[in-house]
Amino acid sequence: MEAPLTHASPPGRAAVLAGLGTYVPPRVVTNEDLSLTMDTSDEWIRTRTGITQRHWADPGTATGDLAVAAGERALKSAGSDAVDLVVLATTTPDHPCPATAPEVASRLGLQNVAAYDIAAVCSGFVYGLASAAGAIAAGIAERVLVIGAETYSTILNPDDRTTSVIFGDGAGAVVLRAGDATEPGALLGHDLGSDGSLKDLIIVPGGGSRQRSAAAAPGAPEPDPADAYFSMQGKPVFRHAVTRMAASSQAMLDRAGWPAESVDWFVGHQANVRILHAVADQLGMPRDRTVVNLDRVGNTSAASIPLALSDAVAAGRITPGDRVLMSAFGGGVTWGSTALVWPDIDAN
Repeated sequence: MEAPLTHASPPGRAAVLAGLGTYVPPRVVTNEDLSLTMDTSDEWIRTRTGITQRHWADPGTATGDLAVAAGERALKSAGSDAVDLVVLATTTPDHPCPATAPEVASRLGLQNVAAYDIAAVCSGFVYGLASAAGAIAAGIAERVLVIGAETYSTILNPDDRTTSVIFGDGAGAVVLRAGDATEPGALLGHDLGSDGSLKDLIIVPGGGSRQRSAAAAPGAPEPDPADAYFSMQGKPVFRHAVTRMAASSQAMLDRAGWPAESVDWFVGHQANVRILHAVADQLGMPRDRTVVNLDRVGNTSAASIPLALSDAVAAGRITPGDRVLMSAFGGGVTWGSTALVWPDIDAN
């Protein structure tokens, strides 16, 4: 009888942050710009979300283009031109089929490497980090490129001011390498969860097999054109986001053995400044330790955490040796958190 296949990870082997790169498209869309085409105002948007502007991709630009730009910068930051795996977190892939990650890898010159997409909406980047860390811990990969990239402007309903004013386009990427669990930059663990009974809170109803199958039934009504667009139930999303991110963050702090007061920076998914502050309040952390950049880029979904990290590093806020806690909540619904001691790397 053959022995079962087993693979033991080397003791202390961990995923270590080695590079960080981001990209936002050059077109800036201000609140005033949006007020010219819909029933809204700068004051209405700012007081409810904290957002003053966002970046939207020009026509002809897709998620894969932003992912390639951020990936190039992350590889440069890491001083590397090769990885073993590319993980792309996105809600707005270039095509329903195939996945976008393999083409991104090819365009980056990463030939014949494993590549796949992750669809966890705004939690996608944290899920991607956990997936990459698992591949490294298992010895499957020595280096992994994790990218969060979105072109939400392509799925927003221009007639829905509650969603169209919130989201922006962008991409952020990191390179993780195999290293020691005790060194700066090592991911200290992960807390992930989901509740599919709440899927309708954040959804694009159309475009998938559910709608196509229903439309094929005898006597089925014509699909609603609005089903092709993103929709969100704001009030329950706010409540669940605060509750789930706070609980997940606390679970991650317990796993890392960090008291909340020892955390230097909380980098949460950049959905709404009131959500970020509410999570910090529940954790017992000062609000001024919360990284906020959504005022300039909006909610960029899976790209939001790496974009926030890059901005904070560039501003000299996050520095080597700082304790950083990351947490996100997104459609599915999904949530997740991770933590690390910030390493000495440059952001591009």
